[in-house]
Amino acid sequence: MRFLLDTEQRDFADALRRLLTAADTPAVVRDWSRGEHEGGRALWGRIGETGVFGLAVPEEYGGMGRRPVELAVAFTELGRYAVPGPLAETVAAAVLLDDGEGLAKRFLPGIASGETVATVAFEKHGYGFALDGDAADVRLAATPEGLRLSPGAGAVRRSLDPARRLTPLFPVGELISTEPPWAEALTWARLATAAQALGVGLALLDTTVAYVKQRTQFGVPVGSFQAVRHRLADVKIALEFARPLVFGAAVTMTPSDVAAAKLGACAAAYAGARAALQLHGAIGYTAEYDLSLWLTKARALRGAWGAPEECRRVVLERR
Repeated sequence: MRFLLDTEQRDFADALRRLLTAADTPAVVRDWSRGEHEGGRALWGRIGETGVFGLAVPEEYGGMGRRPVELAVAFTELGRYAVPGPLAETVAAAVLLDDGEGLAKRFLPGIASGETVATVAFEKHGYGFALDGDAADVRLAATPEGLRLSPGAGAVRRSLDPARRLTPLFPVGELISTEPPWAEALTWARLATAAQALGVGLALLDTTVAYVKQRTQFGVPVGSFQAVRHRLADVKIALEFARPLVFGAAVTMTPSDVAAAKLGACAAAYAGARAALQLHGAIGYTAEYDLSLWLTKARALRGAWGAPEECRRVVLERR
């Protein structure tokens, strides 16, 4: 049995990489952090044209069908380039709105095409706050009665990652579902978050390896020092162990496997962030340096859609 991506999946990842390389995502992220969404929405539309958001939408509503492995491939690349916006939240919304009837026809075609940006606030997993509620077209709020279509969002609150803008949603809008598939949506959102974290970690490792090859001390590159090489090797091993967890979870889509994947990928990305910060020295602390865009995202994704202790509990309960 071969646990490798096939040619079509690799080509898909390469196409996304070319698109995102040309998009100058650091500039887009900085604009998004200031509440300037024009560039981010334009990028979102181009990503939608590749079919990324349709990977969580059935074919009858303009999607590619539910394809979690391809979704993991795509979100790894989105994390590698630190693409801003409610990415995992839009995936969760697509699952919540897939009722096979009126809601699906009303919302899913726009989500699949990339024209509609959606966000969702799970009281348990977001404490009433939604990611980028000020930029979203569809805002879903979890309430005791069920799923409501929120008419608006409150004042933006900054998070550790400036590009992750948190907004409280008004839980008073149209009640659109009394029994939405909360558990299924949570599983899909965690998979998307795990894949994003894997991509963030890979980007941090690549950036740091390139930097230590250029930075010199005592007349030689610091990357030649054994302690530096061991530190980066530890990060590489953590990411290589996380990768099969993510894609294995995408195959099974069981809550425990996905929780384990999120736990492993986020831990590896966080280890990569700590190593990158230390090995870049003082420049790593500056907000003006692009490295900070990935450092803060690695930390923020660690707690998104379930903190480490919650994911551990899901895994242990399954055992």
